[in-house]
Amino acid sequence: QVQLVESGGGLVQPGGSLRLSCAASGIFFSKYDMAWYRQAPGKQRELAAAITSGGSTKDTDSVKGRFTISRSNTKNTVYLQMNSLKPEDTAVYYCNAKWATLSYWGQGTQVTVSS
Repeated sequence: QVQLVESGGGLVQPGGSLRLSCAASGIFFSKYDMAWYRQAPGKQRELAAAITSGGSTKDTDSVKGRFTISRSNTKNTVYLQMNSLKPEDTAVYYCNAKWATLSYWGQGTQVTVSS
């Protein structure tokens, strides 16, 4: 059974930091490209950052220079370090694992940036 379990979300003030984690089980983790998506209220889900099985990363312009994605293949975990958070970063953040035609999602973790 495949499980992606996100953690680390919460309430933070503007300018603050959070680190999200996504622990994967039931998949050959090192083969999968991993990504963090986010969905704000009333908006479509969008890619925040991604990391390939080989370790190459990309992120969307809105988070560039503030968010960093990384992975640990020994811990089967992908991380999203979020710095200089802004109110517009408020969203549910979802972990995604993708390999060939297979794609799995976590249940999401809420990030709220507010004073």
